[in-house]
Amino acid sequence: MIERTGLKLIAIELLTFPLFFKFRLFLIILAAAVAFTAIFFRDPEREIGDGVVSPADGKIDYLEGNRLEIFMRPFDCHVNRAPVDGVVKKTILKKGSKPPAFVRSEKAMRNEIYIENENGIFKVTQVAGIFARRIVCYVKEGEFVRKGQRIGMIRFGSRVIIEIPKGYRFVKSVGDKVKAGETIAVKA
Repeated sequence: MIERTGLKLIAIELLTFPLFFKFRLFLIILAAAVAFTAIFFRDPEREIGDGVVSPADGKIDYLEGNRLEIFMRPFDCHVNRAPVDGVVKKTILKKGSKPPAFVRSEKAMRNEIYIENENGIFKVTQVAGIFARRIVCYVKEGEFVRKGQRIGMIRFGSRVIIEIPKGYRFVKSVGDKVKAGETIAVKA
């Protein structure tokens, strides 16, 4: 499965093939671009895990207190998922800079999604990096989301942060790899 905006990009890339038919090098580059786009925008079905699940695929590169950060590498799936069932209390898009994704920065462009349930508020933050073109949020304030539901995507970027309420603890460590919707990241 490929995320809907990725399908549009692939269609555009394929439509340009006839323009470069006589130029073998351009065709090779274009074919590589189509393959990369298909890989980057893939959106596989997931078997949703128990408990609080990871909101993103990637590698944990920061963990302190109630905050865990996941660095999404270029070949990770970049579709983000709800870590819990709950109501989206608010979403806040904050404009900012676009530092490299491996650099933690509070000034980077970000989209904050606050999901509330009977256990408190779980905050998922999508952070754009230097190559990120856009943060896409699929959910709206007041909407009920199910754990594992697709809540957004960071196009060509970068980092996702989850902050958890008191009474919960992370069960993963820095350096661990996680998968959105599948990997149990938090326990009560």
